[in-house]
Amino acid sequence: MDWIPITFVIFKVLVFGTGMFFAVKWHYDQDRKSMSTRALLRTGGTIAVIFIVLLVGVLFLTFGLARTLGIDLNL
Repeated sequence: MDWIPITFVIFKVLVFGTGMFFAVKWHYDQDRKSMSTRALLRTGGTIAVIFIVLLVGVLFLTFGLARTLGIDLNL
């Protein structure tokens, strides 16, 4: 049996496990702090705007690359 899939799966489990541990720890620590509603809404709005801008950028990049490669994306 190849050792590469076994090594990659073990590495993936370790990386995701470590990431989940620190994510849960961070959220637990943030819950202990009291964040004002105004700051929370401002942060959420900022993240939403950044996400939408990045989504539009990926959309334009995808259609530009498809046009460059000569792929027809007309519906």
